[in-house]
Amino acid sequence: MVVKEVEKRKEIAVKAALEAGKMLKENFGRISGIKTKSDRNLVTDLDLKADEIITNIIKKAFKDDNILSEERDIPELTAEYTWIIDPIDGTHNFIRSIDIFGVSVGVAQGDKVIAGVIYMPISGELYSAVKGKSAYCNGNEINVSNKDLSSSTLIFDSTIHYNRDAMLTSLGSLADKVFNVRMLGSTVRGLGYVADGKADLEVEYNDKVWDFAAGLLIIEEAGGKVTDLEGKEWNIKTQGYVASNGVMHDEVIRIING
Repeated sequence: MVVKEVEKRKEIAVKAALEAGKMLKENFGRISGIKTKSDRNLVTDLDLKADEIITNIIKKAFKDDNILSEERDIPELTAEYTWIIDPIDGTHNFIRSIDIFGVSVGVAQGDKVIAGVIYMPISGELYSAVKGKSAYCNGNEINVSNKDLSSSTLIFDSTIHYNRDAMLTSLGSLADKVFNVRMLGSTVRGLGYVADGKADLEVEYNDKVWDFAAGLLIIEEAGGKVTDLEGKEWNIKTQGYVASNGVMHDEVIRIING
C-alpha cells in the first residue's frame, strides 16, 4: 500500500461524499421517482443523481480505477484500486423522510479495503479512515467503547425477512445477553455509532460490500474488531459480519454460532 496514493484517494472520497450529501440534504423529502429492484430494495431518482455526482468526481481524478456501485452493473475489476460506493445507504428511510441515511465511499486495493469515508448529511458527521492511520469524525480522532456485552448496545440487521429463522434465533440469543437492541435501517449509521462509541456491536447477515466497505475499516481504525459471522477475516467478498468494540467479540461469535 502506497500511503500517498491512498491519502489522495481518501481526499477525493471526502469531496465526493460531501458533494453528494449536500445534494441529498437539499432534496430531502422531495423524491420524484421510485423504482423497485429485483431484491425488493427500492431506488430513487436521488440515489441515481448522488451516484452520478460521486462517480464523476472519481473519474475526473482517477479515470483508470474500477468503480463498484450499488446503482451500477458490476464491472470486471481489472485495475489496482476499486472504489466501492453506496450513494444512499438507508434508501427506505430516505423515502419515508426518516433522516437516518448516509453516503458511503470506500477504496479497496485487491480485496482489502484501505480507505473509507461515510457522510451523514443531516447530522453533518463526516467519518474517515485510511488503513493504519486511525479513524476520524469531523477531523477529531474517534475510538470505540470499552463496554462489555452485558452493558452493550447491539445494532442488528433489519432485513430479517431474507433468512428469518437463523436471524431470529441469533437475535434472541443476543438479546438475552446485551443491554438493549436497535435496528436503524442504515448500515453506515450503525457502523459510525460503533466506531465512535455510541453503540458497541453490530451484527449483519445480508449486507453487500457497498454497505459495509467504508464502515468496517473505520471501526477497525477506531480500535474495534471485525470478522465474518464465523470469526474469520473479512474482505470485500464478505456478506455477514460482526463489528464490535473488540471487548465482547469472541463471545458474540460463540453465541451466534451456538
